[in-house]
Amino acid sequence: MDFLFKGMIARGVATALAFVVALPPAHAQTARRSSLPVVRDAEIEGLIKDYSQPILRAAGLSPSRVEIVLVNDLGFNAFVAGRRIFINTGTILESETPNETIGVLAHEVGHLAGGHQERLRDQIERAKTIAVVAGLLGAGVAAAGAATGSGSVAGLGGGLLGSSGGIAQRSLFAYQRTEETTADRSALTYLLKTQQSPKGLLDSFAGLMRKNMLSGISADRYVTSHPAPQDRIGFLQTAAKESPYFDKKDPPDLQLRHDLARAKIAAYNGGASQVRRTFGRNLTSLPARYGDAIATHLAGSPRLALSKIDALIAESPSTPWFHEVRGEILMAAGRSDEAAAAFSKAAKLDPSKSGILQAAVGQALVTGGKPERMKDAIAQIRKGLESDPGNSTAYQFLAMAYGKTGDIGAAELATAEGYWEGGNFRQAKVFAARAQQKFRPNSPQWRQAQDIITTKVNRK
Repeated sequence: MDFLFKGMIARGVATALAFVVALPPAHAQTARRSSLPVVRDAEIEGLIKDYSQPILRAAGLSPSRVEIVLVNDLGFNAFVAGRRIFINTGTILESETPNETIGVLAHEVGHLAGGHQERLRDQIERAKTIAVVAGLLGAGVAAAGAATGSGSVAGLGGGLLGSSGGIAQRSLFAYQRTEETTADRSALTYLLKTQQSPKGLLDSFAGLMRKNMLSGISADRYVTSHPAPQDRIGFLQTAAKESPYFDKKDPPDLQLRHDLARAKIAAYNGGASQVRRTFGRNLTSLPARYGDAIATHLAGSPRLALSKIDALIAESPSTPWFHEVRGEILMAAGRSDEAAAAFSKAAKLDPSKSGILQAAVGQALVTGGKPERMKDAIAQIRKGLESDPGNSTAYQFLAMAYGKTGDIGAAELATAEGYWEGGNFRQAKVFAARAQQKFRPNSPQWRQAQDIITTKVNRK
């Protein structure tokens, strides 16, 4: 379930199992976008989409039915929840080649294709049953010892009662170790089908082990939700080298895209110092200079940042992300019309046709505040939301644009939609109720508001 092998779900359930006799059964928590530091970025999302689609098809899954979510966390980690694969930005940053990130994704697709999450729920229920039975048995033995005055029997019962959670944990962890091994094998199969090297998957494991991130804390190797790292790497070293594509290198253009994404992640998470740690102090490569330009912008030097990004555009005018960053610099400097033009250029060059960039054109116009540009801003944001309806930030700007045109009902409905996509369902319903009062009953907007008001949310 979890590439970093933290065993988040398993350990949460194991903790609950330790108290299952005294407390109501706990629900296994699955990751939700509303409770994670999710980051939206057209460049990185497009890259990960290109990485994952061939793997998903090799696994017999439809790419359109699986969502890849970026988590703004510098830890090396990825995990599956529902029909989503969550991957930390730190995984991309620490992967020196595209193949390493692809290997991580292949492992997680193995969990998804194998239905491991669904079966894990069954195992959790089974583990709870084991804990309850063992706990009740222990309590029964302890009661018998007390009734007979036998201290030794009572002691046996107490030991059994105390170990009931451990029995359940071991059962659950043993199951997860099997699933992790299965996901490893599936990943190798997908990489072979797509004619990609499994070396990146092996390198990721080896790198994590060198950093002691895979080493078990407990001396008992069975009190862990994952196989021993030595066993895992040993298997991969043998199986991976059997692939005819083991020594295949990533295409240079894909490596460049990967490094540009790493540069952006480095700059936004650690500024110029993180860019230097990632690419070295000699910032001459295109990705390093890209990260440096972003870091300069974030440091509050728009004029210098603009000169740096303009130099990159002169060198590579067809790279959409340079124009996107140019738009961000200009918008921060209050030059909204120029920012909108830069975002529009980026959107035209973007091969993925991301709704994020399209909406950014309208967002820049809203920031400019010119009343005569609001209709255009609304159209641009709406166009972006057609392909990316989950963009909660775009809804906020859409609400501002409607507000500037005096359409309060539409502004409140857009606010409701933004809150809904952001996971704040209570506020979404509040604004939907306000908006609904301003629309004709059974009109399309009235029904949109009604959908938000009446939809029940599972908060577990």
